[in-house]
Amino acid sequence: MPCLNLTTNVNLDAVDTSAIRSEAISAVAKHTGLPESYIMTSLKGSVPMTFGGTEQPTAFGELVSVGGLNPDVNEKISAAISTILETKLNVPKSRFFLKFHDTEGSNFGWNGSTF
Repeated sequence: MPCLNLTTNVNLDAVDTSAIRSEAISAVAKHTGLPESYIMTSLKGSVPMTFGGTEQPTAFGELVSVGGLNPDVNEKISAAISTILETKLNVPKSRFFLKFHDTEGSNFGWNGSTF
């Protein structure tokens, strides 16, 4: 079950964060082949962050999944999420990192157990 965590230094007070999370869920579902109902997202804003020594808009993301990730899928998800952040939050693609974790089911808890 993929979980996408996004953190940015952009203030989200006037931003439709539901739309961003919804688009991100759709992108992860599309490229992993998993149902949207399996995907979790979080989006944190106004986090003190720098990239390259400046506080210009930047973001960091982590996607953890039990399967469904591979180099081709990761590249497509990275492109999709960076486009979302660029269009919705004005975070340039060059100022966004996305880390992928493909983990074993025994390392991912859900419903009081593990996968």
